[in-house]
Amino acid sequence: MARKFLYVVAGLIVLVIAALLAYRIWGMQMIRAVMVPREAFAQIQPLPANAYDDAGMWIARPDIRKDNPAAWLPEGVKDAPASDKAAVFFIHPTSYITTLGDAHWNMHLDDQDSLTTARRFVQNQASAFNAVGAIWAPRYRQANYGAFLTNKPAGDQSLAAAYRDVAQAFAAFLKANPQGPLILAAHSQGSFHLLRLLREQVAGKPVADRIAAVYAVGWPISVEADLPALGLPACARRQQSHCIVSWQSYAEPADPSAAIESFERKPSFTGRPHKGTHMLCTNPITGAFNGAAPASANRGTLDARDAGKPTRLVAGVVPARCDTSGVLMIGEPVDMGPFTLPGNNYHVYDYALFWADVREDAKQRLAAFLKK
Repeated sequence: MARKFLYVVAGLIVLVIAALLAYRIWGMQMIRAVMVPREAFAQIQPLPANAYDDAGMWIARPDIRKDNPAAWLPEGVKDAPASDKAAVFFIHPTSYITTLGDAHWNMHLDDQDSLTTARRFVQNQASAFNAVGAIWAPRYRQANYGAFLTNKPAGDQSLAAAYRDVAQAFAAFLKANPQGPLILAAHSQGSFHLLRLLREQVAGKPVADRIAAVYAVGWPISVEADLPALGLPACARRQQSHCIVSWQSYAEPADPSAAIESFERKPSFTGRPHKGTHMLCTNPITGAFNGAAPASANRGTLDARDAGKPTRLVAGVVPARCDTSGVLMIGEPVDMGPFTLPGNNYHVYDYALFWADVREDAKQRLAAFLKK
């Protein structure tokens, strides 16, 4: 019996190793097979013209006093949220992640699971900006995660539909904030929409003069092929305002090939091919374009691994180095939770890894803007 038990254990170990190897080699293919919706794309109807006048269409905005996730602070943070310096427009990342039978190309606004996840993203990401002003974070009929994993026209169509909601929310945000400095921030799918907003609704328009900083995190931006069409330069140093910040986090050994290949295939804002250009990498610890910083300089990473305890900031854990590939290396893998992607991709944790540094960055950029 003991020998049979050992055979069973050995067999299970072999199966686990085989599964891990298959995931390592075919991880993205497996994800595509499960995540890309199979239904035909059906165009969604535009929202009513005044939809974003309703506070219920926002996850966060200044008049939401109860359970506003953007007003959250991790344990031990002393600086209270501010509401009278800048207005912050934040577009949350993809929270609509479904599989096969339940998958639509765009989220329904009454999808409570996706909204709960979106609120969590606003809490852990947008909250980094609440020391510099009031945060506005809209609900929108975001594209399914699978839209980014396919070359089907439906993927681009679902993203275009989501963008229409975001653009409508942005117009309402500007109407409610006709004066004063603005900070625009987002992550992942949110940054995809934010860059289009910059190109179509900000660049070359009077509102561009009000932009203190843009945080387009978790989405690749070509320095040569995208930035010239966005109307703002890359942030070269932390004391600079009126510029764009971006990074994508990977632990080492990193395999960013999937992100780089996708970036090279996608069209740019200027029409120039992405291939052969450089991805913008801002070091979130220093606030500078490219460069490296040791873990000891990291002001604080969010530690939310224990659901039974308050989220806290842990300083000095994660370093940052902009690699020649254009992605941000964070050193050896760090335990942030279960959502690391293939290739040691820490995409989900782009803000959490450097929460306190983002907070300081926004303060300094706004201060520099107000001095002008």
